[in-house]
Amino acid sequence: MIEPLIRTENLSKTFGEAGSFFLRSKGSSVRAVDGVSFSINRGETVAVVGESGCGKSTMGRLLLRLIDATEGSVFFEGTDINTLSRSEMRQMRRKAQMVFQDPYGSLSPRRSIADIVAEPLEAFGLVRNRREKRERVAELLNQVGLSPSFMDRNPRQFSGGQRQRIGIARAISVDPSFLVADEPVSALDVSVQAQIVNLLQDLQEQKRFTYLFIAHDLAVVRHIADRVMVMYLGRIVEIGNKEQIYSAPQHPYTQALLSAAPEPDPDVKAKRIILEGDVPSPTRVPPGCSFHTRCPLAQDICRAERPALREVTPGQSAACHFARPNPIPA
Repeated sequence: MIEPLIRTENLSKTFGEAGSFFLRSKGSSVRAVDGVSFSINRGETVAVVGESGCGKSTMGRLLLRLIDATEGSVFFEGTDINTLSRSEMRQMRRKAQMVFQDPYGSLSPRRSIADIVAEPLEAFGLVRNRREKRERVAELLNQVGLSPSFMDRNPRQFSGGQRQRIGIARAISVDPSFLVADEPVSALDVSVQAQIVNLLQDLQEQKRFTYLFIAHDLAVVRHIADRVMVMYLGRIVEIGNKEQIYSAPQHPYTQALLSAAPEPDPDVKAKRIILEGDVPSPTRVPPGCSFHTRCPLAQDICRAERPALREVTPGQSAACHFARPNPIPA
């Protein structure tokens, strides 16, 4: 079997135990990521979807070890990055980069575009002098659809979409194999979102990038993903290839998310699933299935026993006691 590029085992992150004084004083903690295990193959795009606060961004940062895991492992090319020393981790970062959500806050307003894009190149000693730096920056700007003549300007002179292109140029400057794209289009106008998604796809075709694409817009996910992973309160509740998730979702939460997404075909009258109640506090996750407080199918077993993420159909797994090879009736 081919070794996946990324593999996690029981990956968890708890905040509040040794960090937030407020949480410690209340005797509470937040388990932002709760025992997730999955893999990402080379050249694949796995999208992570779920409501705000479900742990998507935390998981993305754990994969790059921008924050340390509380439990579990992240294997990158077969090596558990949580065991690497600082110097070893520094070398690994050449292979794994991030595109941030906010194109306004992730670029220094006081630096030129050339300095921003070239920062990783200089950090890893990949350019020897100013001429090489400017040549490489010009090449990168061309790759993301910007003119090299922009390199001496500052970020404040650009639109949100242009700033995100600059962020992408910075991320790909060291030729990584893996990119975490943390809601890279959510802060952009709808008219610009498709351009950025198309750019990411073009770059993937050219350079064989592997993506973890974090999003809440299911229309965007449907356009770019190979597989879709659905999270709820820090746990994976369903994962499968794009066709399986969109045509035959197995988990009631996935069904509700899809029913709330706009339908582009006006002739299709999809039934809207309205979830009752609010998302529980992450400091007080319900016992059993964490979704049972809002689930229309919940029964006693859901309140008592946490369902395992199990394969329901080949390539598609769901954490639901009632998941079956056929879709759950609405």
